[in-house]
Amino acid sequence: MPKLIPQFEDLMENLGVPGIAAIVLLPVIVPVAGKIGKPIAKAAVKGGIVLYEKGKGVVTEVGETLEDLIAEAKAELAEDREQELEAATETATPAEG
Repeated sequence: MPKLIPQFEDLMENLGVPGIAAIVLLPVIVPVAGKIGKPIAKAAVKGGIVLYEKGKGVVTEVGETLEDLIAEAKAELAEDREQELEAATETATPAEG
């Protein structure tokens, strides 16, 4: 039958000195890491918000530029169609004279 709880000697042998030191120091390390990690996490969140805000501005600018290009292209197409109609009308009607 396998052991559910390891023997103390087995635990000491498997973990070694670094593992035991980590277990002993864990209650001290966790709060210190939390105090150090919170400002880092907050700075990362703030940086993400700033990037998001800048990104919104860039997307808005790109959208406006794209709308302008579409409007210009439509105007040019309309002008080309007008010229084609004028040319077709001129060749279809006989010259008076």
